[in-house]
Amino acid sequence: MANFERYIDQGVFDGASFYRVVHMDNQPNDSIKIEVIQGDFTGKAHYFPTIEHETTNITGVKHKDGTVSMGRFAVGTTAAEFFICINDQPELDFGGKRNPDGQGFAAFGKVLKGMDVVVEIQQRSSTKQALDEPVAITEITRK
Repeated sequence: MANFERYIDQGVFDGASFYRVVHMDNQPNDSIKIEVIQGDFTGKAHYFPTIEHETTNITGVKHKDGTVSMGRFAVGTTAAEFFICINDQPELDFGGKRNPDGQGFAAFGKVLKGMDVVVEIQQRSSTKQALDEPVAITEITRK
């Protein structure tokens, strides 16, 4: 979470976008289906070093409806990609089957209000999993 907060504090996510949507109909090759929207500031050169992987069995934060989590490829590759869960996504937790390594993703926060907007973004027009028109992130702040 500290890494994500550093990006927020420096305003790096301001002007970023949600660019990827995953729903039940656009995952033809995945036996384990998930529902998320994903954002990043792709193209900006503000990446901090990757962070240590914090599994859900260590933090206790599970991938429930509205959970904010960090994207990754392999363990230890988390930088700035983040996603928001739509509905409960237990296959993204430690021991889940979405990633073959079973380590899950690093969940750390929750959408407190505005899940209707998250769902609306997920339902926008997309090609494969890329939004046809990415949704700009005007500002992300901490409370």
